[in-house]
Amino acid sequence: MRQIIHLSTRQREELIDITPQVAATLKASGVRDGLLSVYAQGATAATMIQENWDDSVQTDVVNLLRKLIPRGVWLHDQQDGNGDAHLKAGLVGPSETIPVIDGKLGLSRWQNIFFCEFDGPRNDRRVVCTVLADQEG
Repeated sequence: MRQIIHLSTRQREELIDITPQVAATLKASGVRDGLLSVYAQGATAATMIQENWDDSVQTDVVNLLRKLIPRGVWLHDQQDGNGDAHLKAGLVGPSETIPVIDGKLGLSRWQNIFFCEFDGPRNDRRVVCTVLADQEG
């Protein structure tokens, strides 16, 4: 099963918790055991599994990436001013794979799935969720 999650982002750089939308996709699939893939479409976006306890971790991720990959110093900035966004997205990566166990996301208590925006705000960001069932023996 495949479903696309549509998002609007409000900031240039932010992490958005998409765990509820991904869990709803899994539930609709009816899959009990298998794998679920989330894939951010777009060269300046990514996905990440990260702690969900409070917003400080997500803020720390954004702040770290800003320090590691600053704005305005990359060759690509001469084209459209978002060279840093491309590099951040490439470093974090577009996809995550989560095990499906007994019909639930195989995340730990402290993990959630985040969409990472590095070139917002955007009105139509997309995350492709694909659910694959284990073959029954």
